Amino acid sequence: MQALNETLLPIVQTINGYLSDYVLIVLLLGAGLFFSFKTKFVQVRCFGEGMKKVFGNLTLSGKKQESGMSSFQALATAIAAQVGTGNIVGASGAILTGGPGAIFWMWVIAFFGMATIYAEAVLAQKTRIKNAAGEILGGPVYYIQTAFKGGFGKFLAGFFAVAIILALGFTGCMVQSNSIGSTFSTAFGIPSWIIGVILVAVCGFIFVGGVQRLASVTEKVVPVMAALFLLGGVLVLVMRIQYIPATIGMIFKYAFQPQAIVGGAFGMALKAAVSQGVKRGLFSNEAGMGSTPHAHALANVSEPHEQGCVAMIGVFIDTFVVLSLNALVIICTLYTADGPLAGGYTGAVTEVINKTNLAQTAFGAVFGASLGAKFVAVALFFFAFSTILSWNMFGKINTEYLFGKKGVTVYTIISLVFIFLGTLTSSDLVWELSDMFNQLMVLPNVIGLIGCAGLVLSLTKFKK
Repeated sequence: MQALNETLLPIVQTINGYLSDYVLIVLLLGAGLFFSFKTKFVQVRCFGEGMKKVFGNLTLSGKKQESGMSSFQALATAIAAQVGTGNIVGASGAILTGGPGAIFWMWVIAFFGMATIYAEAVLAQKTRIKNAAGEILGGPVYYIQTAFKGGFGKFLAGFFAVAIILALGFTGCMVQSNSIGSTFSTAFGIPSWIIGVILVAVCGFIFVGGVQRLASVTEKVVPVMAALFLLGGVLVLVMRIQYIPATIGMIFKYAFQPQAIVGGAFGMALKAAVSQGVKRGLFSNEAGMGSTPHAHALANVSEPHEQGCVAMIGVFIDTFVVLSLNALVIICTLYTADGPLAGGYTGAVTEVINKTNLAQTAFGAVFGASLGAKFVAVALFFFAFSTILSWNMFGKINTEYLFGKKGVTVYTIISLVFIFLGTLTSSDLVWELSDMFNQLMVLPNVIGLIGCAGLVLSLTKFKK
């Protein structure tokens, strides 16, 4: 196993390097810019409309739907997928590697990504289908084949389906459960395998309950977990309020002068800041990846535009609220003048601080090491647990597309095995494979989005 890891790891890292440094930047920014201009910046024009639809009728106990979900349940399921380890562990890794400036590039990706996810949700609504059992199914495989008929469309849809099953259903869930196991072990001293058994039992119960049980769980868990994390983050920022101006200043300064904090030549440092922002921004808000359209397709709304506006708020909450709060906590406690990373992530500090415990260290700077570790562990449990639920559903939809209903049971068993294994072992190869398949999902999804651009625009509301 060790030999396999040593052989595959550099190969996968090389592929990820090209994808994140070049391909993803072009595709994600290109798609975001394209749909921003084509929709006349729908993320700005219709932001208020989206907020009103989300918070105007907010409830934690929506009515049971005959098929599909309510609009808020669909958003909660999408946010459950978006707000996971990417917001804590992923953002921490981006800051360590690319410096505080990587957060600026996450914001850029998220702003244009709001237009991309609008297009994804609109298309998912328009092209969704009902299977023989009357269940609603939707996502990129359906709008890709709407854009491209024949063999090419089937190939792209099949490529996407395989990538998302491997990325989210298997390796992705393994990454999420690994983060839960490691943080709980650090904070509470609970053996990771016990956490694995509990996760498998709870997730298995929800998986077999189908869409309705999933919707019922996510609509309750997501608002509570967000409120819990926001409260803790705001408390830290209040205690460190004198460092907030410097913190914000560092995000903008090191976005364009990253070599001052991460070292190395200017060109390499800037590439690290941008690529980390793009890669981790994608992993966090998932705009352009093609994952959350599966949830938005299930929403029972009067028209696709309505769910498109709601979908944009998901990216806003994920990146501009939750991720940004975590980043501000990390920077204002660890990177300011009195912090251990004030001189950059170099020297002996690299032996004790890493992307897994960075957030715990940051919250611990104010709450105390023990309480900080426990707070992040609990928050990450909710984040990663809800992500596992949504990602499993997305993979299940694509499994049914490829293999029919018979393949779903096998898929569910395999995914539960991966969830358990994730709590037992930590492997750089698993993280890199998850990144690779995440990034490979973008290729067919963006091609499908551009191919359906005319359909998106025909469903977009423009003010006269």
